[in-house]
Amino acid sequence: MSSAPPFWWERPGWQAVILWPASKLYGWISARRMRRALRTPVDAPVICVGNFTVGGTGKTPTVIALAGAAVERGMKPGIVSRGHGGSTTRARLVDATNDTATLVGDEPLLLARHASVAVSRNRVEGAALLLKEGCNLILMDDGFQSAHLEMDHAVLAIDAGTGVGNGHIIPGGPLRAPLVEQLRYADSVLRIGEGKAADEIVRMAARAGLPVYDARNEPVDPLAVAGKRVLAFAGIGNPQRFYDALSVAGAHVVETRSFDDHHPFKLGELQQLMSDAKRQDLQLVTTEKDVARLHGGIKPDGFLEKLLVFAVATQFDPPDTAERIIEDAVAAWRKRRFSA
Repeated sequence: MSSAPPFWWERPGWQAVILWPASKLYGWISARRMRRALRTPVDAPVICVGNFTVGGTGKTPTVIALAGAAVERGMKPGIVSRGHGGSTTRARLVDATNDTATLVGDEPLLLARHASVAVSRNRVEGAALLLKEGCNLILMDDGFQSAHLEMDHAVLAIDAGTGVGNGHIIPGGPLRAPLVEQLRYADSVLRIGEGKAADEIVRMAARAGLPVYDARNEPVDPLAVAGKRVLAFAGIGNPQRFYDALSVAGAHVVETRSFDDHHPFKLGELQQLMSDAKRQDLQLVTTEKDVARLHGGIKPDGFLEKLLVFAVATQFDPPDTAERIIEDAVAAWRKRRFSA
């Protein structure tokens, strides 16, 4: 989202109209791919957390919350990730201590603090690695439109503030595939945050008989930034959501610096951030995902010591949403297992 054309998130204009033929073709191809996908079943329930659009909607905190709920149920969850931003081309288990974002991607490093994570461009191979580790629940971080894994529950996250943007398909808008096709293969919809931009999608989901849940990503420690004058920087899908959350938590956001999603920070960029914060007497603050990307990289002396990390956690409404999703996935897995 941070590198997407701004017109994607505005009312449909001339750009979307001009690109409509290309969007129509992309939508036809993506819908055909979803209908014809040969999905491989694995010997464990599979939950996919996807989204309707490109860009950040809060999928990663949702995956973490589902992993935590699974652990509380006595399960051993494992997470399959594409590893965006990483260089590895072979399926591998993430070593949260020794791996770097350059190798496995930033999100897998963050996720690996909460559960076993397999990075793989082929999610079937990633799931196989996790099963060998003894995992009995597979969580997919993204991959709804393209996965080759049999999914027992697919929950599609949507940002309540931005919805599906102008409602057009790539390249005329942010949609990954036609809405009707995506809802056809979804099992539930998760509306994250505040706003009315997703209301029409929620109504469509309800008419399709899909349960709709709500969630919000709340600060783990809101008092950590309260009253502070901050320079906030982020290279995530939707940096504005991060800046807004800081303001809600009581921070005075004096300056912001946005980078592309999964942006590999250069030494000069970090030095500039550090210098600007010092010059204006501001507290540097960023996200957990951005800090994961700094792990193992070259940084200015003392940079991490001067950096405040603003962590968030997903809170569901109703509170037992994660348990409901897991139970539905387990029931669907048992049904397909015994009917095979």
